[in-house]
Amino acid sequence: MLAVPSSSTERARWSNWAGNQVCAPTEIVHPSTEAELADAVARAAAAGRRVKVVGSGHSFTGAALTDGTQIVLDRYGRVLDADPVTGLVTVEAGITLRRLNAELARRGLAMPNLGDVQYQTISGALSTATHGTGITHGNLATRIRAMRLVTGDGSVLECSREVEPEVFHAARVGVGALGAISTVTLECVPAFDLHAVEAPERLDGLLADIDTHVEGNDHFEFYWVPHTGWALTKRNNRTTRSPARRPMWREVYEDVVVSNWVFGALCRVGRMRPQAIPRLMRAVPNTGPVDYVDRSDRIFTSPRHVRFYEMEYAVPRADGPEALQRVRDLVHRSGLFLSFPVEVRFVAADDIPLSPAHGRETCYIAVHVYRGMEYHQYFSGVEAIMDDYGGRPHWGKLHFQTAETLAPRYPEWDKFQQVRARLDPTGTFANAYLDRVFGPIGS
Repeated sequence: MLAVPSSSTERARWSNWAGNQVCAPTEIVHPSTEAELADAVARAAAAGRRVKVVGSGHSFTGAALTDGTQIVLDRYGRVLDADPVTGLVTVEAGITLRRLNAELARRGLAMPNLGDVQYQTISGALSTATHGTGITHGNLATRIRAMRLVTGDGSVLECSREVEPEVFHAARVGVGALGAISTVTLECVPAFDLHAVEAPERLDGLLADIDTHVEGNDHFEFYWVPHTGWALTKRNNRTTRSPARRPMWREVYEDVVVSNWVFGALCRVGRMRPQAIPRLMRAVPNTGPVDYVDRSDRIFTSPRHVRFYEMEYAVPRADGPEALQRVRDLVHRSGLFLSFPVEVRFVAADDIPLSPAHGRETCYIAVHVYRGMEYHQYFSGVEAIMDDYGGRPHWGKLHFQTAETLAPRYPEWDKFQQVRARLDPTGTFANAYLDRVFGPIGS
């Protein structure tokens, strides 16, 4: 274990991927074993320092900020066990989704669903209820079968449906408030390929028949392009067809050149001259329809080099089209100039207390702003719309909610708070963000 303490005038500064969250920890620790992870927490707790664990910093919120001990998981990312028969795979908390996907593929396994970012650590993705799309699939945390947590005093607690079931029930989505995830056991599935079809469609027609699209595909999502009547659709379906990957030149052109280099250049121009954004968006090159077959994780995930700020809300699936139309009206009325598409995805209901999809089939609506541009007016307006549908924010994305506004939206809020009070009674893992969204420990 490497600890790097520093004085208050010489502290190393840490920032997240988007650059909108910054802190200066007193101590930085890079554990490589569970014992070192537990020791770091125990020492900090004994010294009265707060602790936060960071992975790849892909959360847009202040959930990982601390002026105490920062635990970095960059040396704690091994696969500990994998059973191709049961599909149960145990990994250390710091493994990235990219590495996990590669390790699973080597063993003939896969995650049944993924979001489009694979740079996250598994613990960060699970703790914030990260999700993909597909109305018969839950978010990633629904695949957890067991966990090991380091609690507020440095003790290690194992939990599953059979062992410490109340803790397990709550800890699958813990937002870093219940302790430091040490290891997690996931139920994976046999490796599979996807047939990907991507094409532009008129938004009005798409929304008029939305249930057909959502229920007629394994994984369906779309992106509305602001200042236009168009949406970019993605349909991914399991297939036994032989893989037919895109030629390398086309993959680079579509995923790197157009989606990142060209789009990034247009965003930079738009940041300097916002009034030009509607015209610039219509100038984005159209790669045309996309149709290919590849390994599931290669289709689910995409390179993301253009940095941004994001807010994402979960509303009941039936309310999704109306909520999106209101966002569309907001953009039109407000005079805002937006360079990023609005992303719409769909997931199954689950039973996790802090999951945004708890108890209801869910439509996720995500809005973005290019890094460095003002977002408060846009995000506040979108949040006000989502409030009308009992919207629940993605725990890794920006929002303006508090414990008072969030508690009524989660039927098992009190159960989570009881587990938090038990595992971290002195607030070792608390910080200003968690105090805002959950209340101070014990409140």
